[in-house]
Amino acid sequence: MLQDFKKFLLKGNAVDMAVGFIFGAAFATVIKSFISNIIMPPIGLALGKVDFSNLFLSLDGNKYENIKALEEAGAPAIKYGTFITDSVSFIILGFVIFIMIRSINKMQKKEEEKPKEDPADIKLLTEIRDLMKKSK
Repeated sequence: MLQDFKKFLLKGNAVDMAVGFIFGAAFATVIKSFISNIIMPPIGLALGKVDFSNLFLSLDGNKYENIKALEEAGAPAIKYGTFITDSVSFIILGFVIFIMIRSINKMQKKEEEKPKEDPADIKLLTEIRDLMKKSK
């Protein structure tokens, strides 16, 4: 059983999948940082200095100055600002992945469209056939 597991791990597909998963997680972290630190601040500024991370609706009826005070109090809340940020992050990440997959598919199609050269024996037979046609 251990040998079978070792064979499974060493197969290309399992290793490729693991590398893809790690790369995807790292890429998602970069995109989330890009959204939170680069994209959302100018959008918040354009909308009247809104800090999306501090947009929430307290469910206990009390007013809190910011999300930190809410979390320290342990109050339940609907954190719709975080949801907005995560939604924008998801849309951008999805778009970037779409562009990457589209580019990869185009490259694969170009490789498939290249005419394949005939094997040497087929070339030789074709030459022999052509010579026989000429000699008639």
